Amino acid sequence: MKTLLRTIVTLACMAAALGILFIPLPRALDLSTRIVSLMPIARPSTVVFDFVTTPLHWPAWHPSSLSVTGATDHSLDIGEQVTEEFRVAGRRGQVVWTVVERKRPDKWTIDGMIEGRPAGTVSYALRPAADGTQFERTFIYRSPTLWFALLNAAWLRAKIQAESDEAVARLKDLLEAP
Repeated sequence: MKTLLRTIVTLACMAAALGILFIPLPRALDLSTRIVSLMPIARPSTVVFDFVTTPLHWPAWHPSSLSVTGATDHSLDIGEQVTEEFRVAGRRGQVVWTVVERKRPDKWTIDGMIEGRPAGTVSYALRPAADGTQFERTFIYRSPTLWFALLNAAWLRAKIQAESDEAVARLKDLLEAP
């Protein structure tokens, strides 16, 4: 009987400890990740800006972008939205992006929502360079649970960084192609 009770208590403690990993973290505990990818692109900043802010082009240069629907055929303005089917670090989903900042040709920012929850922010910063544009893509996302934070530290962050770096390299190739 004592052994059974000890086993039940042990299992209950393990279940509680495991459950803690999945409790939503408070917003005050900022476990945000910032992914930054930089790339010089031998094109004027207006050309780069108009291309990257037109969602129709995203699947052509970003490996995580599978398709985009909604207002996709023009450079989006503040308040406009698109829905993107994505595969990030092997995970598929759908995100609704809303433009929250636009300063052509210098800065553009979108906020994402997945199933009504904040999914992250993507910003493009463009600076004139000697032979074109210095393009900077920043993706900021928050760890919603301790489990996500641990997974992010162990594997996810590096995978997302690699995908983002590949994206800006593809963008450069695409825009500099004759």
